[in-house]
Amino acid sequence: MFRKNKKDRVLENEAGKSECKQDLRALRKLGVMEDADVQAMLRGTSMVKVRSASWQKSRLLRLLEDGMTVWLESKKRLRRAAAQQTFSVLEVDCVREGCQSEALRGLEGSAPEQQCFTVVFRGGKRKSLDLRGGSSEEVQCWVRGLRKLQERALSMSQRDMLEHWIYGYLRRADLNKDGKMSYEEVGSLLKMINIELNEQYARCLFKQCDRSANGRLENSEIAEFCRRLMRRPELEAVFWKYSGNDSALSAKELREFLWDQGEEQATLAHAHAIIQTYELSDRAKKSQFMTMDGFTMYLLSSESNVFNPAHATVSQDMTQPLAHYFISASHNTYLTKDQITSMSSTEPYIRALNQGCRCVELDCWDGDKGEPVICHGHTLTSKIPFREVIQTIAQYAFKASPYPLILSLENHCTVEQQAVMARHLRTLLGDSLVTKPISGQLSSSLPSPEELKGRILVKGKKETGQQVKTDSAGSSSGSEDEMVGRPGNNKNKEVAKAGTSKLSPELSELVVYCRSTPFRGFEQAAQLPNEMSSFSESEAQRHIKESGTAFVQHNTRQLSRIYPSGQRIQSSNYNPQDMWNCGCQIVALNFQTPGEQMDLNQGRFLPNGHCGYILKPAFLRAENSTFDPENPLQGPGYQPTQLTIKVISAQQLPKLNTDKPNSIVDPLVRIEVHGVSSDTTKAETPYITNNGFNPLWNCTLSFKIQVPELALIRFVVEDHDMASSNDFVGQFTLPFTSLRRGFRHVHLLKEDGCSLSPATLFIHVKVSALGSTKPVSP
Repeated sequence: MFRKNKKDRVLENEAGKSECKQDLRALRKLGVMEDADVQAMLRGTSMVKVRSASWQKSRLLRLLEDGMTVWLESKKRLRRAAAQQTFSVLEVDCVREGCQSEALRGLEGSAPEQQCFTVVFRGGKRKSLDLRGGSSEEVQCWVRGLRKLQERALSMSQRDMLEHWIYGYLRRADLNKDGKMSYEEVGSLLKMINIELNEQYARCLFKQCDRSANGRLENSEIAEFCRRLMRRPELEAVFWKYSGNDSALSAKELREFLWDQGEEQATLAHAHAIIQTYELSDRAKKSQFMTMDGFTMYLLSSESNVFNPAHATVSQDMTQPLAHYFISASHNTYLTKDQITSMSSTEPYIRALNQGCRCVELDCWDGDKGEPVICHGHTLTSKIPFREVIQTIAQYAFKASPYPLILSLENHCTVEQQAVMARHLRTLLGDSLVTKPISGQLSSSLPSPEELKGRILVKGKKETGQQVKTDSAGSSSGSEDEMVGRPGNNKNKEVAKAGTSKLSPELSELVVYCRSTPFRGFEQAAQLPNEMSSFSESEAQRHIKESGTAFVQHNTRQLSRIYPSGQRIQSSNYNPQDMWNCGCQIVALNFQTPGEQMDLNQGRFLPNGHCGYILKPAFLRAENSTFDPENPLQGPGYQPTQLTIKVISAQQLPKLNTDKPNSIVDPLVRIEVHGVSSDTTKAETPYITNNGFNPLWNCTLSFKIQVPELALIRFVVEDHDMASSNDFVGQFTLPFTSLRRGFRHVHLLKEDGCSLSPATLFIHVKVSALGSTKPVSP
């Protein structure tokens, strides 16, 4: 039994004493102030952090007063700051109950399942947190509480997020915790929120709010200071334009604004509905008017987002053959970092699947005791049992998307262990595993995502009566090209070792619609729709340049998988846009490596409910398409378009150097167009000095786009640096076809793809056909 020692009780008492001093406004806003689980989390719980059977350390877990931050405190009293860690509930991807991680399974029964849980984080940088509690009741409080807070936090409006954000900084700036703010504390607050105000202006603002004239802001004075600080003159200008400088918008004036936003179908009834939803004043609601506060709420909402909310659910035709879709795909899914020494884990599978990934990779090798393992062969990466990966996939395959999942097997196992793989696949995946054609026999085209809903496909080699090449151990080669460039490997050496042996018939039977076949040229490519080829990034680039149209036609009938070069030992990524331009469906990327390439992938699969399947443009689906990605002018898909974006302002950009109080960002905004080579370009605003809180640009950037259906628009915010390269602040990427006209907010994301709320850009978008001034919808 796990027992609390004296130190545990002392720490819990300290946490309990601080509870009475908490300002619980944030918890009221989340609607959880009376929740028993949340109250227990606020008091704190002693638990054990587990990294392995030999590394287990006591920690105090406590929910902070903001209701969204969890604090892990070490028992160490020295170097106290270094012994504290925090995470936000918004960073949590999921909470797994029981011993479902490698570390917790390694305890080998020394800890009851019901006393263990794992917190899995979004993105690939933060390791999962494995914890062991003193009782199942304590653990359940945290499991339920974290899930509850995560759900509530994700449903918060942008205004609530903003209030929560500023409240958190107010608490930190109030150094003596007296609930009042001196001018010095206000100065600290301003630096914390990333702005350096003119001294004269700052003092004037402070005095205007200090109505009691006692040199301290308190209660309503603090609220007034925040209200003035967070004024949005650029929003007020839009409001006054449509209200005729009146203090309220009528429903008719709001409808005119919506029309100018490109929402030509907006009716008075729709305007009334918006007022009822976003207006804060009951009196204004009753009179069918919208105040400035309500207008701000509406413009910050998802309904007025730059990303078309109609695309946030599955809205595309899902009944066409699989070859007609881009399919979100992960490479080396099991790796946490580089391809030489990093850990292999089931957690990256969870992250990828929860991000809508629909094709994951399993590199399979012979393991001990007859059980196959997954690892990066001939390297120092760790191994995980094949069975555990399939168990994880079975649990998370369809949590984020109901559409088919492809398991891409790189098979290096002996025939005997291939049979074990087949047994695990059948046993653990059950009826979801496709083991025969869904209509009884293969047809002239692949089935659709709709027909394969909730099903799992195996991609691999299939026995056809002929023997296949194997290595000297009698294992079937996975993807010979993928072995090239891997440390300790040489393609010629691998081929020289080759012998002959059949695939395991049990595993071969499971390959139905995704049979791996070597590519022998477009003229000789098999016409069977269930046969597919894999291409290295360099091979794919060569085919695009030499036979672009033929590659497009090939991809209208059969699936193509593209994978990164074996030389990318740091798990870096290639540019996926080039592959999408010629219709390649399965463009596999290292999901564990954040950066521009993963931003593009996230943007590409953002529409259609983020389900991992995007219907390709018609000119990439037509079997006799003449589209040439290297020379698209005047061909199918050519639709010259003018995109004009006015970057107006940014709001609440994060402070980058948090250990340097006086360091404030100098932000600039870059807009990038990613598409066919003739469309790929970028332009940026000037930088603003010392203001990440509310910088104002009013800078107009224009772009000519030839093939808009393939284009992605990426908004990037950077901190300008004169001496070195700029630092990344945030980004947001979306397809041109999901971009909305008019005044819009861009809700920025972190490098790992997580929300950077409340950070936003405020922009105006105009789209027109080249040679015309008439607006068109993206």
